[in-house]
Amino acid sequence: EGFHDKASQQFVCFTEDGGAIVTQSEANRSTILGYLQPSLLERGGKVVLSKVLANMPSISSTSFSSLKPESCFKPGTGYSYQIMNTQPEHGEVKVPVGLVLLRPDNSENEKLPLIVVPHGGPHTCMSTAFVPSYGFLCKHGRYAVLHVNFRGSTGFGQAALESLAGNAGSLDVLDVVAATRAVIDAGIADPDRVGICGGSHGGFLAGHCIGQHPDIFKVAAMRNPCTNVATMVTATDIPDWCYVESLGSGRYNFSDFRAPSKEELGIMWDKSPIAHLAHVKAPTLMALGMKDRRVPPSQGIEYYHALRAKEVPTKLLVYEDCDHAIDLVVSEADFWVNTKQWFDQHL
Repeated sequence: EGFHDKASQQFVCFTEDGGAIVTQSEANRSTILGYLQPSLLERGGKVVLSKVLANMPSISSTSFSSLKPESCFKPGTGYSYQIMNTQPEHGEVKVPVGLVLLRPDNSENEKLPLIVVPHGGPHTCMSTAFVPSYGFLCKHGRYAVLHVNFRGSTGFGQAALESLAGNAGSLDVLDVVAATRAVIDAGIADPDRVGICGGSHGGFLAGHCIGQHPDIFKVAAMRNPCTNVATMVTATDIPDWCYVESLGSGRYNFSDFRAPSKEELGIMWDKSPIAHLAHVKAPTLMALGMKDRRVPPSQGIEYYHALRAKEVPTKLLVYEDCDHAIDLVVSEADFWVNTKQWFDQHL
């Protein structure tokens, strides 16, 4: 049927004639690889001249009744992965929440400590691609590592992607909780040893999870997290994230700048991890890139001092030369070594 605006498209590359190669995915259908003509890339162009190049085989899901690790990487890496789905009952758009679970070798008969990892974005996804940091935690810490593609992630259809707008801090949080409980119920993870780790929107979700569900998530590690949308909206280079994810689509005219109203600031605060601070008891590691313009360091500093005031065990890592990603070689290595040590100590 070709491309349409109710599915999720992802750019792959430009072609020599100025067109584009893209993939399209939607719930319960195989991904397709297609070509868009140059005229379609002009502003306001409609997808009327497209061509499907290939139907790509879908990735089969592993049911919880038959969890058999399937090696994704070459032998000797020290861990394997599983792809799973879980279908939460909440939410208006009923699509599966996709999970990628890393398990250390020879752990089939163990209930492992679990580190839950919601991705950043939020409109991206976590695949089975090799990521050294999570392989490090899995192999050398013997943690099960659970990546959660909550609704709002790419790859599950446009309706699911857009359903997060206006529901950040609730729909995505419930998806992460449902995924965590599914893995616990499958007998894979120790319910008393569950931590959470995330950066950016993933850090936003980590803060929400330890505040809204303190009895599930016992430890947290955050990188440049948004903790208070109301104080971030006028200091970030992506104010659109603050408006859309808190208020919903269509609530802000981006061609006519204005400051947020008193009512809007109240809604943003309600959608923030800081609103649930009173319930936090998980030891929390905070890492900040001091040149971050996306999520200003003040977000993490505010949350760090709030935790200290509550006498919650916390540690602050400051990287003066890093921006949002904290991806300089020395800084990235330092953060992940500290993260493993933090989970080793508190989980």
